Amino acid sequence: MITAEHLTKKYGSRLVVDDVTFTAQPGRITGFLGPNGSGKSTTMRILCALTAPTSGRSSVLGQPFHTLPNPGRRVGVLLDASAQHSGRTGREILSLSALLMGLPRARVQQVVDRVGLTRREADARTGTYSLGMRQRLGLAHALLGDPRVLILDEPANGLDPAGIRWMRGLLGTFADGGGTVLLSSHLLHEVEVIADDLVIIGNGRVLAQGTTADLLATPGTHVRSLSDDDALVRELVEAGHSASVTVSGVSTSAGVDDVGRIALAAHIVLTDLRPAGATGLEDLFFDMTAQHARDGVTA
Repeated sequence: MITAEHLTKKYGSRLVVDDVTFTAQPGRITGFLGPNGSGKSTTMRILCALTAPTSGRSSVLGQPFHTLPNPGRRVGVLLDASAQHSGRTGREILSLSALLMGLPRARVQQVVDRVGLTRREADARTGTYSLGMRQRLGLAHALLGDPRVLILDEPANGLDPAGIRWMRGLLGTFADGGGTVLLSSHLLHEVEVIADDLVIIGNGRVLAQGTTADLLATPGTHVRSLSDDDALVRELVEAGHSASVTVSGVSTSAGVDDVGRIALAAHIVLTDLRPAGATGLEDLFFDMTAQHARDGVTA
């Protein structure tokens, strides 16, 4: 589990993270989303004890990250896939970390195989790696200690479609085994497909959070009458609901049960009655963050 409680971070007079509170649960993938400059990366650095908060607190597996004994055995972190020594091979980087964590040498080859790096690639200097290969190495490093929690910032950058699909399966398997995943990504479609829960921030503040299904569900009802949609709209509005005639019938804020009762009382015959369709994550994201977007700025 990961918890953030009223996290705030200031740099001088600039407020970068503003009272951020959320929880990432075991057995679930939590998508952490926001435009450039929204405070995502700063929040993730606070969770990993790389940046101290101005106020508030956070915990991973029930305690502050910096108090975890041998944290790599409990938490896998990937914040910047390019932050690797270009003169060392992928295998050397993993072997050094395995030594520090007290892991057997065989563990290195296990994670190399798990992330799909060939032996030749693992034995090449990382300065020759493509971005996709660096991402795979970064994921291998995050998985090296067989952790219970993964904190990943843009792990799909540089991966081709097959690689993205592979990563989706890897993270799904990890969560299905009881692991906690906090995932930040600009690939909104992928987050929509894989995330169980969402936290959306803008200008340092949490704008929305909840299950993906709940956040993407569009409230209200689509309904069509046999012969008089205008009369149905009038009845719905008189009952205190918003309603309007559309090309395919009537769209209303009222729930399905309320629409049925109102139509029955008004003796209006219905030919179609169903919950409104779900919105997509991209629409939700831009609706939520449009006023907070700051092009070309990261945080």
